Amino acid sequence: MLVFLDVCEESDVEVLVTDYCFTRGKMDESYTKNNAKGYISFAAPERELNVIPDYPQEPYNVNANDVNSLADAENFLYLLNTENFTSKQEFISALSETNYDVLLIDYFFNEEEFTTADIDTLKTKINGGKRLVISYMSIGEAEDYRYYWQNEWNSNPPAWLAGENPDWEGNYKVRYWQKEWQNVIYGSESSYIYKIISKGFDGVYLDIIDAFEYFE
Repeated sequence: MLVFLDVCEESDVEVLVTDYCFTRGKMDESYTKNNAKGYISFAAPERELNVIPDYPQEPYNVNANDVNSLADAENFLYLLNTENFTSKQEFISALSETNYDVLLIDYFFNEEEFTTADIDTLKTKINGGKRLVISYMSIGEAEDYRYYWQNEWNSNPPAWLAGENPDWEGNYKVRYWQKEWQNVIYGSESSYIYKIISKGFDGVYLDIIDAFEYFE
């Protein structure tokens, strides 16, 4: 994959890499190798992306600079699973006390939406520098725990809804080229992307962009 990542870097497209590392030695190796290539990286100690790492003590390449674009970032935190936090406020407080340049989180805490005030709070590092807050959004699978899911789809699925992902219960492949699914994602004030941007997120992390492989 390095060939493709380098093409991006050479074209001024920032590369963010997540490595799943279960020892401190592997985390060190990950950060060192990614830094040498010019990639912004995160060494995740848990595959479930459910913790703020306690190692290293500070984010790799920690800095107090304002981050106004991905090109300004030196590090990021990828934290989707909120199971280790008892409340939305605890989650916000924990992230607010970090110095990561970019926070990559979900639009919801469990099923509760973050507010504009929540996102604004998260946009400042504890050292005072500004940072980016980006929302996760799957465009290649529908998730039965999202706000858009309709109970009737369980017994009478729409034409664009395909098979369940055997590795992720409740996630279903979608025929992403069909307009009905696209309407869920973008194009109106009720769409997923509109909800995200209206809350003040700086951008969107698109997942399952390789969904075409399933249909091939």
